[in-house]
Amino acid sequence: MMASLWGHAGPTVLAAFLASLVEFIEALTVVLAVGAVRGWKGALGGAGLALLVLLAIVVVLGPALTAIPLEVVQLGVGTLLLLFGMRWLRKAILRAAGVIALHDEEALFQKEVATLSGFARVTQGWDRVAVMTAFKITMVEGIEVVFIVIAMGAAGGGLLWPASLGAIAALLLVIALGAVLHKPVSTIPENTLKFTVGILLSTFGTFWVGEGAGLNWPGGDWALLGLVCGFTATAFTTVSMCRVRRVEGV
Repeated sequence: MMASLWGHAGPTVLAAFLASLVEFIEALTVVLAVGAVRGWKGALGGAGLALLVLLAIVVVLGPALTAIPLEVVQLGVGTLLLLFGMRWLRKAILRAAGVIALHDEEALFQKEVATLSGFARVTQGWDRVAVMTAFKITMVEGIEVVFIVIAMGAAGGGLLWPASLGAIAALLLVIALGAVLHKPVSTIPENTLKFTVGILLSTFGTFWVGEGAGLNWPGGDWALLGLVCGFTATAFTTVSMCRVRRVEGV
């Protein structure tokens, strides 16, 4: 029973946690820049407001999807999740192969600081620039988290809470890191996280598309492990091929 439960909910928690971690780190970088330049009242106020809106979206849309036949949800959401995961995996592969540059949180932080410094400071009341900047980045990055949480919760059947717990754990970790470090979390290997998340989301998407189409996967939920291995092998092979092509093109 425990093995079956972990095989069903464990990968969901992990995928939601890692995907949310990547998105929240990117949001944290901008929020820290806002706090450093414009003040923490507006930065935390804008980010907090965005989190409340995102939570409301999950609360409303998550249970609403349960009214739709599971097969329809699995096929539709699985397709979107597969496309979503492949987009992340494609970028991670190109970055790992050196085709495109790695994401630089420190450079993003300095860019935001320079931009925010150009606006006039507010001495009384709420700083609208700070609130809106923090709100916008938290919403932009958070919407992807909400999509992943809702998709896993709806298509997996009863997995909304495990997916939500994974996202909440990532949020708490990022908040703790931001409170302690007060600077961009540049030491975390973001491209490795995106590589892993791309594989996991592609795996879930493929699995649920198959289930929605009426396919009986060999081994049931344990087929997820085989799909993970398949996507991982394909991704590493593609990285090697891209590196060879890049060297030959020099």
